[in-house]
Amino acid sequence: MELETMRPNPVWDADSYDDAVATFEALADDIVVKVWGGDWCKDCRSQLPDFGAALEAAGVENVEHYPVEKEDDGSKTGPEVEEYGIELIPTVVVEDVGTGEELARFVEDEDVPIAVYLAEQLA
Repeated sequence: MELETMRPNPVWDADSYDDAVATFEALADDIVVKVWGGDWCKDCRSQLPDFGAALEAAGVENVEHYPVEKEDDGSKTGPEVEEYGIELIPTVVVEDVGTGEELARFVEDEDVPIAVYLAEQLA
């Protein structure tokens, strides 16, 4: 199932994020991007469309969506939530496509856009 919130923001300006797009473009064939989020989640709705646009601009096609639900106690449930220690969403993990090694991780409460934060970790 795909996250609706990962649909690229049509007014996102790739030129304003040249460095981030270039970093993802250089790695496009070598990474898998795993995205945990929920279409019901305010933070996901505000952050993921721009990230989807950045991935589209960079030509990154190897993107996996992991829809998350919130339980009454606030805990998150969904595919691979426990395996990856997902507590806040959106969470994005970038892995090496060949080895599965985690290269970078963004968690909801960072102060910069997802693409910028991950590009800085990957550069």
